[in-house]
Amino acid sequence: MKIKINNFMWAVFVLLVFFLVSCAANLEVRKKQEEASRNLGEAYMGQGGYTAALREFLEAEKLYDGDPYLQNDLGLIYMAKGKPDIAIDHFKKAIKIKPDYTPAKNNMGTAYLAKKDWDRAIACFKEITGDLLYATPHFPLSNLGWAYYNKKQFKLAEKYYQDALKIEPEFVIALQGLGKTYIAMGKFKEAVAMLENGAKNAPNLAPLYFDLANAYTLSHEYKKAISAYNRVIELVPNSPIAVDAQKKAEKIQ
Repeated sequence: MKIKINNFMWAVFVLLVFFLVSCAANLEVRKKQEEASRNLGEAYMGQGGYTAALREFLEAEKLYDGDPYLQNDLGLIYMAKGKPDIAIDHFKKAIKIKPDYTPAKNNMGTAYLAKKDWDRAIACFKEITGDLLYATPHFPLSNLGWAYYNKKQFKLAEKYYQDALKIEPEFVIALQGLGKTYIAMGKFKEAVAMLENGAKNAPNLAPLYFDLANAYTLSHEYKKAISAYNRVIELVPNSPIAVDAQKKAEKIQ
């Protein structure tokens, strides 16, 4: 059976094609506008202008919400503003759009850490550790160490911190985390060794010196402990951690 195409049907067909082409062109324009807003938001975020960054990201989302990198950026900015629940929603969107988006998975795990939801965080990080193409595997490994440390599963915490240090031996987060883990396990000399190494690589990190001072105290190296507590006070005077360091130093003296 032959279908006859009259002038009216032909006109409808032409209009439909024109409409689809116009929509596609409009989508491309909106994608470019969204990318420009995202780039500007990332610049603000890099400078610590979180409110300005969020404004740009939300404008970008109105233009086109299917960009996984934008959704990840939104998650990061909400994390910076202390809103981990909202951040998780955006990380989930990023992963739904791009299932192999490993950085977003790591960021989502970090958001769960912020919520102290250790088990969900562990699930995120363990999935990442199986990605052989991920450029910075020492980050999720250290995050696993922190999650298990907080669950008081110190043997597992030790394992994952050590795995992170095999990849990046001078990774300060892992050095400090392993030092804290050794303190919890009663391995004070090992804790001192880890934290001293960390202090060499991050000489201006006050919390690390605080942990080192605690390790010195537990190892009965009191002069070194006082020196480390004083370093905390020097780095962040009048802060809560400095006040605590002052009290501990006075107690030793």
